[in-house]
Amino acid sequence: MAASPTVSALNLLKVPELRNRILITCAFLLVYRLGYHIPLPGLDLSVIKEVQSQQGGAAKFFGMMAALTGSSILQFDLFSLGVMPYISASIIFSILVKAVPALEALSKEGQVGQKKINQYTRYATIPICLVQATFVLVGVIAKDHAGLRLLPGGITPGPAILIILALTAGTMFVMWIGEQITEYGVGNGVSILIMTGIISRLPKSFLDFYQTKGDPAAATSAVLEVAAIWIAVVFGIVYVTKGQRRIPIQQGKLVRGGRVFGGKNYLPFKVNHVGVMPIIFASAIFLVPTTIGEGFGWRALTQAFYRSDGFVYITTLTALIFFFSFFWTTLMFQPSEIANQLKEHGSFIPGIRPGKKTAEYLEGVIVRITLAGAGFLAVIAIIPGFVRSELTLDSQVSAFLGGTSVLIVVGVALDLVDKLNAMLVMRNYEGFLKGGGLSGGLASWAKPQ
Repeated sequence: MAASPTVSALNLLKVPELRNRILITCAFLLVYRLGYHIPLPGLDLSVIKEVQSQQGGAAKFFGMMAALTGSSILQFDLFSLGVMPYISASIIFSILVKAVPALEALSKEGQVGQKKINQYTRYATIPICLVQATFVLVGVIAKDHAGLRLLPGGITPGPAILIILALTAGTMFVMWIGEQITEYGVGNGVSILIMTGIISRLPKSFLDFYQTKGDPAAATSAVLEVAAIWIAVVFGIVYVTKGQRRIPIQQGKLVRGGRVFGGKNYLPFKVNHVGVMPIIFASAIFLVPTTIGEGFGWRALTQAFYRSDGFVYITTLTALIFFFSFFWTTLMFQPSEIANQLKEHGSFIPGIRPGKKTAEYLEGVIVRITLAGAGFLAVIAIIPGFVRSELTLDSQVSAFLGGTSVLIVVGVALDLVDKLNAMLVMRNYEGFLKGGGLSGGLASWAKPQ
């Protein structure tokens, strides 16, 4: 019986093209990580650790940014902004494509139109970099941190411009690395960079957590308990991420060259089709009351929204996640457009009339799926708060047990496995075509790769 191609280290390394792509990806990731060891110019390196330990509400805000992008502004290195400006530009254009008719028409022009939109996204990244770098300079770097100053001479034109340009150049270089991984590596370059940045923080976080327990036996037991929780969360995320609602589609049959095309098919809808966007939007808005409370000294407001295991925090965050799940679905999902496409191609849902009735049916299905997906995202988002309060975990360790970080890492890992598996299938398919007939093709398919 022919062996099915699967993703394994042996198969990947035996295929020259895949081996080269993996090596290229590893080389670019090495360069990416080296950039985090290059400090920003003009800073007093001797006070960086003291300043990092003094960040209160800012640490929570920048910690959320680190969970989204894998980079940390409080490290004060060349890649401090990471791909955050590029992600911001991508989100902006994702919304504009649905809101601006000209961009929507451009997106429907296929690969050429998508390349044009990607070019606009790169251009928009530059001003976003400049704005965010200026905020980091004025709001963090140039501040007086209890008598400590990262810029000994204060804000002067020379060092200020140099730091802003360095942060902007670092982000553009990171974006270029992501594009090279997409083009010449294993693909999904920016996503892989984000996943790498998130995972790179784990060893130190777990080591600090282990050391805080003191007793080796208690520390080992706590680490095993955290590992068990993480495995359970990952299994749940994989199960829901892979879950689909398949709507049967009846396609018109076509006969070409003696072969029949069409027949029964499925229209798949993912349970979590909105990804991590609702958590990103909800977390960003959720920081507003905390920031206002700290700015005006309203301790009651700050504490109510700061306690991640409190009633106000959980209720508000859950409501925001549900709201943005339906908002993003309404923006990105157009049932009438899908119904018209099915009608134009002679396809229909059995038992449902084409056109308006099909659109209404699809809208009802997507509402129920969005409701289930939003509930799943809400559970994942509030897990870190409960785990942190029960096990007294570091915020970075607890964040990896739920929330945005684990969703991004698991999602990117699943996409990477699917992409590598598709490359192996394509390689075997080409071997079948070039095998010199049926016997040669089957032999190349069954031969271990």
